[in-house]
Amino acid sequence: MKYSMTRIPCAALALGAVLLAGCSTPTHETGAYVPVNTTINDVENREPVVLFDQQVQYSLTCSGIQQRTLPDGRLELNIHLRNREGRRIQVQANCIFKDEQGFPTEGGDTPFQTVILSENAQETVQFLSLNNKARKYTLRVRQAR
Repeated sequence: MKYSMTRIPCAALALGAVLLAGCSTPTHETGAYVPVNTTINDVENREPVVLFDQQVQYSLTCSGIQQRTLPDGRLELNIHLRNREGRRIQVQANCIFKDEQGFPTEGGDTPFQTVILSENAQETVQFLSLNNKARKYTLRVRQAR
C-alpha cells in the first residue's frame, strides 16, 4: 500500500512536468535577419552558361560564345554547343538577357529551343534580345523532354 501511495504523486509530478514542458513557447529574437547561403546554388548569377541536368553536363559542352551588339543596341548571341558523346542527343536551350546589374530585362527570357546534336557534332544556337537594355546573359541548357 505504501508503495502505491508514493507512486501516484511521482506519476502526477511527471505528468505535470511533461504538460508544462509541452506548453512552453520558445523565445525567438525579433527583427531583421541576414540571408544565409547566398553563394550556394547561384550559378546562374555568376556563369554565362548553366547546364541543368547531370546527363547534359556529361554529354554537352559550350565551345564558344560570340557576342555582338547590333546597330539598334540589341544584343545578339551565337552559342556553339558540342556533343561530347558518340550518340545523338537532344537538348533545349534558352537565354535570359540581363541589364548591367544582372537583373533580367523586360522580355529577356527567351523560349526554349530544341537542339539536336549528332554524334560528336557541334551546332550553333542564336539568341537575340528584344530591347537594347541587355548587357549580360545566362544561357540555360536542359535535357529535352
